[in-house]
Parts: sequence; structure tokens; C-alpha cells
Amino acid sequence: MQATKSHVSKGDTVMVVAGKEKNKTGKILQLLPKKDSVIVEGLNMVKRHLKARGNEAGGIKEKEASIHISNVMLFCSKCAKPVRIRRTVLENGEKQRICVKCGSSLEK
Repeated sequence: MQATKSHVSKGDTVMVVAGKEKNKTGKILQLLPKKDSVIVEGLNMVKRHLKARGNEAGGIKEKEASIHISNVMLFCSKCAKPVRIRRTVLENGEKQRICVKCGSSLEK
């Protein structure tokens, strides 16, 4: 199974556009290309029951669950909106992601 190309990458700020976490923003912690999902910091929290292991105590802990990649859009800080992106190639050969609405660069 081949992984699909993604419109977002690790460290990007995204906004959730569908589901129970709609209109919330966060930073991508992890991409899961085999599941076409992402894990966003502080969003889609679930409770997990953990057994004690060694020095680590057991109990009920909260952690982030995955969100399908189609439900997140890149967040443009200049527009303050979720936006689509356009990929362009610069003169030096580097590829760059650009906001479709305002034209600003979305690279880190």
C-alpha cells in the first residue's frame, strides 16, 4: 500500500473543519500516512486505561487520538483562516507552499 501525498506536514498549524473539534486549531504532532490521519496537539482527546509498568504509575490518562487528514486544513496566520495551498517552484529550485487567498508563504 502506497502512502498518499499530504497537504500538511509535521509542525504545521491546522484548523479542524469537520467533526466534534470543528473550528479549533493546533499543531500537528504526527502524520499517520497509512491511516491517512494526523495527530493534532490538544485536540480529539480520549481516555486510556493504563496498567502500572515499572516506575510509571497506572490509571486513566488522556491523550490525543487521530483525526482524518481530510478534516484538517492548513491555517494561514496572515488571513486568520483555514486555506488551500498552491505549490510553486522558486528560482533556486526550492518548492514552496503559498496561501491561495493572500499569497503569503506557509513554510516554517
